[in-house]
Amino acid sequence: MSDHSHEITPPKSERFDAKHAGGLPNLLLGAGAIGILVSLIGLVVPAWRAQFAFSWLFGFAYFFTILVGSLFWICLHHATDSQWSVVVRRQLENVSKLLLYIWVFFLPIIFFCKSILWKWWNLPPGHEPGLDLKAGYLNHPFFYIRSVIYFLVLAFFSYSLWKRSTSQDKDGAARHTISMRKLGVGGIVAVALCITFAGVDWLMALDYHWYSTMWGVYVFAGAAGSSLSLLILIVSALQAKGYLKLVNEEHYHIMGKYLLAFTIFWAYIGFDQYMLIWYANIPEETSYFRLRNTETWWYLSSALVWLRFVLPFPVLLFQFIKKNNVIRYVSGWILFMQLIDVYVIVLPVLHRTGVRFSLFDVSSIVGIGGILGWMFFKIIGDSNLFPARDPRLLASLKLTN
Repeated sequence: MSDHSHEITPPKSERFDAKHAGGLPNLLLGAGAIGILVSLIGLVVPAWRAQFAFSWLFGFAYFFTILVGSLFWICLHHATDSQWSVVVRRQLENVSKLLLYIWVFFLPIIFFCKSILWKWWNLPPGHEPGLDLKAGYLNHPFFYIRSVIYFLVLAFFSYSLWKRSTSQDKDGAARHTISMRKLGVGGIVAVALCITFAGVDWLMALDYHWYSTMWGVYVFAGAAGSSLSLLILIVSALQAKGYLKLVNEEHYHIMGKYLLAFTIFWAYIGFDQYMLIWYANIPEETSYFRLRNTETWWYLSSALVWLRFVLPFPVLLFQFIKKNNVIRYVSGWILFMQLIDVYVIVLPVLHRTGVRFSLFDVSSIVGIGGILGWMFFKIIGDSNLFPARDPRLLASLKLTN
């Protein structure tokens, strides 16, 4: 709730000065270039191409989920006419704007790796009756069309919301708020559909025999929690440089409560999916968990349970932790756990006999993450650090829990 019992002076707009980033943007660009070059070695060497394909999909899926999760939070903000998140919303907009460019990192997959990743790709009709039944969905033209739709729809909503929000900084017109509310409502539906079907096409279809009706929700749960963690880290980093002083412990408290909620939600969906599949004991459903619960994959799968839920859950229960620096460490930990989660989703399909870490696993994360990080620093200077003329700004500043 918000306290309207006193008036406060509207804060002046803030712009990020590139000098406060130091050499970090160039470091990210250099690291990204090196990571991509190392990954490309795996692409051009036939013996390493399969490892490149799965490692690159792992890196792409990790950052894609975070960007889509950021767009979800923006849409939720506008759909619910939220006040508390006004002061931190611009950083979500800056992160989600990277959805305009993420498709570039999908090109190596679609041009060079599709038949390596998705075994159904080159199987002829009649090879397997079960696959023939899915041919209406798993076919080349429809796959291409769906992938293009995902990128276009997500880019449209992320850019439109960013553009409306930054335009309001200039003219303060209320029509932007109304437009963003409409985009937010439609955007929630778009995000839900895109992340669900992209998760099916790019991740579930790694094993075309397997299916789960809860898969899209599971992917979404990880995306929402990790993107909120990234927001906390970005806001705290900007505050360390003297920006966003209007973000106070009350805002961190709410972000911490949402982080706790999605930590629980991720565990709830993950357990439900596992329990229902285990109980039904249908071979087409159990194959996913049989692979990831055997050999050394069992250790990573178990680690996710203990380190992604059991460890942060009791920590986030305490109010004082949500209001101090510990929330930053918890956020960084959840981002790392999302990395492990995506790794356990993708890599067992290649290394079915156990965990085999590869240099290309690291180079894909460094390459894609470095370039996206560099682009974020380019975007962050294009607008104010918070929506300075949003009509809900003062209510956000007077937030109390």
